[in-house]
Amino acid sequence: MTVRLEQLRRCHFAVDLGAARTRVYVKGAGLVVDQPSVAAVNTRSGSLIGVGDFAEQMTGRTPGYIRVVRPISGGTVVDIEMAQRMLRQLLGDKIRRALRRNLRLRAAACTPHGADPLAQRATIETLVGLGARRVELVDTLIAAAVGCGLPVERPEATMIMVCGAAATQVAVLSLGSIVTAERVPVGGEAVDQAIVQHLRLEHQLILPSQSVRPLQLALSGNGLNSQGPASAEINGRDVATGLARSVRINTAAVRGAIQTPLTAVLDGIGKVLRACPPDLVADLADRGIMMVGGSALLPGFDQMLRQATGIPVHIAERPDICAAQGIGAMLEGRIEPLVLNPLVA
Repeated sequence: MTVRLEQLRRCHFAVDLGAARTRVYVKGAGLVVDQPSVAAVNTRSGSLIGVGDFAEQMTGRTPGYIRVVRPISGGTVVDIEMAQRMLRQLLGDKIRRALRRNLRLRAAACTPHGADPLAQRATIETLVGLGARRVELVDTLIAAAVGCGLPVERPEATMIMVCGAAATQVAVLSLGSIVTAERVPVGGEAVDQAIVQHLRLEHQLILPSQSVRPLQLALSGNGLNSQGPASAEINGRDVATGLARSVRINTAAVRGAIQTPLTAVLDGIGKVLRACPPDLVADLADRGIMMVGGSALLPGFDQMLRQATGIPVHIAERPDICAAQGIGAMLEGRIEPLVLNPLVA
């Protein structure tokens, strides 16, 4: 990681391309962009109508000639051209002009753990299209661990869980490297879909796209805990008639529906712990798991993991921006690597 840090210190800006949100960190300016990874396009003319928050508000409310697209899926760029156009609009003319002043513009980007070469190439081409001459890739797990203040450079175990929209990544870090890691294709979107399917099957109700988030349901009190409210009233559209209808749902049944996708996350944690050396597992018994990512804010999720694993579980202070803060700290040179000098006989 010593060489990588030296290369990162030469970069001028960094990008965290997430399935839910895109964040841009500019060296010397800090986090300048934190917007949803959404773009609205006029299909007749091909022009870009809006990006970020403005485009997300259009979801499910547009006429036929306006299409809302997400060029990033699971941390991977699936539409390079649209991702470039979205980033240009999010950065704005002022920031782009400031970046162009660097004759050899260098960029860094977070990539999911185990990303295949095609996914890495798509990320590189996206930033090259913005004018970057060289692009450095950083594992999201390491960037998030640095961003939440974990001592990743020390010879001791730290466990981090990045709860994203499309996937959950779990890893044990030591000496600035990943000892063992697991990527589970279950994230906040899977939790949303579990709620949608439950309401559709049990109550014949379709939720509006903007009301799917579980935080907006009655679970906002005590989340996945049984001490939460017993029922809640939900507004939606009737499956058969298409008319607006409100129903009172049993929150215990909704919690049961959410437990199903979260079980896969528990299995991923178990795989990581079984593949980890015993000495490092002993360290984790005291330090526990650090949760980062937007889905880490699901109420009661940390307590459920604590009960299932028997080890402490902590949520970062700003879990949603930890990866962007971590890669920004690397750019600014605030991370000092542990130098291992070979012994001279």
